[in-house]
Amino acid sequence: MKKILFAILLPLLISSCANLFQTQQKAFRKASGKVITVDQSPFLFSALSEPSVVINKNTKNNIVAGSIYNNVYVSKDTGAHWQKGRLKSPYGVFGDPCLASDHKGNLYYLHLSNPPHKTDSTYLIDRIVIQRSSDNGLTWTKGTGIGYNPPKQQDKHWVGIQPETGSLAVTWTEFDKYESRNPKDHSRILFSRSDDRGETWTQPVKINQFDGDCLDDDQTTEGAVPVWNKEGNIYVAWAYNNKIYFDKSTDGGKTWLKKDIVATDQPGGWNYDVPGVFRANGMPVLAIDQSNGKYSGTLYINWSDQRNGTDDTDIFLIKSTDKGRTWSKPFRVNTDKTKTHQYLTWMSVDPVTGYIYIVYYDRSKYKDNQTDVTVAMSTNGGKSFVTKTVSERPFIPKKGIFMGDYNNIDAYDGIVIPIWTELTKKHIAIKSTTIKVK
Repeated sequence: MKKILFAILLPLLISSCANLFQTQQKAFRKASGKVITVDQSPFLFSALSEPSVVINKNTKNNIVAGSIYNNVYVSKDTGAHWQKGRLKSPYGVFGDPCLASDHKGNLYYLHLSNPPHKTDSTYLIDRIVIQRSSDNGLTWTKGTGIGYNPPKQQDKHWVGIQPETGSLAVTWTEFDKYESRNPKDHSRILFSRSDDRGETWTQPVKINQFDGDCLDDDQTTEGAVPVWNKEGNIYVAWAYNNKIYFDKSTDGGKTWLKKDIVATDQPGGWNYDVPGVFRANGMPVLAIDQSNGKYSGTLYINWSDQRNGTDDTDIFLIKSTDKGRTWSKPFRVNTDKTKTHQYLTWMSVDPVTGYIYIVYYDRSKYKDNQTDVTVAMSTNGGKSFVTKTVSERPFIPKKGIFMGDYNNIDAYDGIVIPIWTELTKKHIAIKSTTIKVK
């Protein structure tokens, strides 16, 4: 009898799940917000790019963003309007903005340093700087420095925040000497932690097993992104030598794996060429589902590579349900059936719903260098994705104009904010939109 009931109910259950997914797909495609120009500048005079964005987890209509070199943007109405300011620090501000929020509404802005009154280039990017705002991004502390170790240089940082305690984990690349061809100069991944809102930091520790070179290329250890789970474990992923490596600490960052885990191969490496683009990369983004949903605790790594040919860049995702011990096979996120370029990806997992959102540049509709911005969403733990174009019109990159090494996206409680760099006829612009997913 049980077998008969199961045979009757199973098709109904499958049909119900399929209908729910189709409903979510339609809702996502309809939930298109207006594209907002956050900032713009004549591209002949500006390096405006590399936007980062965060939704205030205490006041979710408060959105804060940044772009190079020292721009900060504040919205009080969920991204409909933006107020621009300039970030200042005694350590200088030299780009690579990274924005984050803890559960109490403390906002953090991480960036590279540019020490004033230093003419020797070896002093450039001599530390990672973190500044905090407790008033929704209107004012910022002077900041603290992490990793100061001259003449070594500190670059390519990111931050993860423990969801319950607010502790901070920062990982980055340390170069013995940036762009050095000396085989004795190396790059490595460093980690530091703060338990007092970024006021003080633990002594940086090296976490990678294999050091890289200093050429800012495939043989360089780069792109480290840290995340925490609810129990306080810290996870990190980065790219090196045509692979994506994974490491973890179960004691708050005191000790790490003796042997790094190869989460996946990255054929062709993280540094690749896209026609018309000044510089492109497929550095990985690590994220974790911190929700109370079905896929809670699942780790995801998102990246791009050219395994399908140098004329066909694609977006990929892998996941781990056993705290990083094993990883799934690469899943192709972009749903097109073309041999075109989809590149410069970033990912956010909504900590309330557990939904995955990925933003990337997309040329699937064109046979030339015209480029859209696409967001992909998964409601089923990365098993499938639905995609939508969020940019108003395609743009064509110019080889001589640097458009940054990343775009960004944040999601919180059904609010999704992708942010990206785009070219108009006369300007380089930072644009965003607000997607509300029920």
